[in-house]
Amino acid sequence: MPNQWTGKGNPYTREEVVDRLNDTLSKGTAIIVAGAGSGISAKFIEKGGADLIIIYNSGRFRMMGHGSTAGLMAYGDANAIAMEIGEYEVLPVVQEIPVICGVHATDPRRRMWHWLGKVKDMGFSGVNNFPTHTIIDGHFRGVLEETGMSVEKEFEMIGLARRMEMFSIVYVGSPEEAVRMAQNGADAIIAHVGTTVGGSIGVRDAVVSWDETIKRTQDIIDAAKTVRKDIFFLCHGGPINTPEDADRVIQATDCVGFVGASSLERMSVEKSLESLTREFKAIPVRR
Repeated sequence: MPNQWTGKGNPYTREEVVDRLNDTLSKGTAIIVAGAGSGISAKFIEKGGADLIIIYNSGRFRMMGHGSTAGLMAYGDANAIAMEIGEYEVLPVVQEIPVICGVHATDPRRRMWHWLGKVKDMGFSGVNNFPTHTIIDGHFRGVLEETGMSVEKEFEMIGLARRMEMFSIVYVGSPEEAVRMAQNGADAIIAHVGTTVGGSIGVRDAVVSWDETIKRTQDIIDAAKTVRKDIFFLCHGGPINTPEDADRVIQATDCVGFVGASSLERMSVEKSLESLTREFKAIPVRR
């Protein structure tokens, strides 16, 4: 149903977003969620029929020509960047589908209940935990956990969003994290298997195998299902880059959809701009 003030879709209630996703599945089609780092991306992602748009701070870096991992670094205020992209670029041009805001829950400078209130007031229809520490491992992950910037903050943010009646779609990197997100009320869980492979700024060597991708995705789903059965399970990252790749995972697991950021936004820009420019450059002139 359209928003009563704007005549457009956003914002939607949590129940309305859930109903929309269930309607997609009832038609026998996969749920497709796309990241947008600019208004023009969001406009045409919507025209393509995506079910949700997520605003990540990494989208800005991606559209500047940098790797998405820049969104995990200290190159700007992640929460402010996501809010700015939403307020000035995406929300004004998206006509109907729900827009989700990436929230950096471990930011120690913000009172999370206050920030989520601002996200809701801006017209976002839900939240996502990005930047997320669930995709950080090793010694640095240990340091973050011990110094108050732990993944626990992300679990708490999702629990708070649920109490505020906000839809939540979350990244997890392990079955244990999936359980915690399910316990805190996450509506959709994304099995994140690593940085997307390919393109000009994607990874090439630091990527998991197909067997590991499928196994990890299903392990995450199985773990969350021990807590709740009403969760939408989606796949993302690693070797999952094309529609055929997403279909491969969906057919091999209990996953019902795909989340694409680099694989939708960046890859399409890279290929189409290069191809179109080459076509223009092939125009002959008379001498």
